Amino acid sequence: MGIATKMFAAIRDPRWYQVFVLSVLLGFGVLILDFGIYWQNAVAIFAMAQVTQFLASRLIARIPYDPLSALISSYSLTLLLRTDVITLAMLAAVIAIGSKFLVRVRGKHIFNPANVALVSLMLLSDRAWISSGQWGSATIGALALACLGMLVLTRARRAETTLAFIAGYAGLLFARALWLGDPLAIPLHQVQNGALLIFAFFMISDPKTSPDARIGRVLYGSLVASVAYVIQFVLYEPNAPILALIICAPVVPLIDFLFRGRSYRWQQPAAGSAAPVKGVYS
Repeated sequence: MGIATKMFAAIRDPRWYQVFVLSVLLGFGVLILDFGIYWQNAVAIFAMAQVTQFLASRLIARIPYDPLSALISSYSLTLLLRTDVITLAMLAAVIAIGSKFLVRVRGKHIFNPANVALVSLMLLSDRAWISSGQWGSATIGALALACLGMLVLTRARRAETTLAFIAGYAGLLFARALWLGDPLAIPLHQVQNGALLIFAFFMISDPKTSPDARIGRVLYGSLVASVAYVIQFVLYEPNAPILALIICAPVVPLIDFLFRGRSYRWQQPAAGSAAPVKGVYS
């Protein structure tokens, strides 16, 4: 395979689109919305994620080092995680990337890296939390975020999970408002949340941790939406989608067993070439 062909295959990798979109979101948040992000924490997260990815690739999986997956997880953690302790930021990166290599079933890692790190830090310390309202609720901002996320989903061909989650969760919110006689402006405001959209388009849609079959992804997205609704409006716990995803993640192997599908690879092998190991731990 020539150099030009390899470069073209790399550019087609959907993760480059994710990196671009998340870079825009982070830049917009820091420069325009004045996010309370400590630059030291951001540097620590990005650095530790890459170090963990490199060491785990070499020592555990024995595969070529691939920085893209760790880079995407770093963006998600930087956008959502807030802490005034730099060691917790470093620990979040280690947990996120390490979980891909250590918690696996039938060749797939179970938990979305950023998701498991966020929940772990919230359980381990009261000095780490999720910043969920920092994006505001302007309709135009939410729409722009959704469109950018849809671009990524289209390239990754895993839109069913996100669409099922958004449809299910929004449907439950509007049904609740109608049942209680609340104005529809309330559920509309609830879905215009930047953190919710980041979760829907960049976390639950992760093709490496979602079911392989299309029907399985629809069921999974609907399940996460239902559990998130119960956590939010029955148990009255914050960060419901984040918690729902980690609760539902262990169900994915069962869904894969019931509905067989093709395991996702970020880069498909060229005709006549062997399947690449790159992407298996991404």
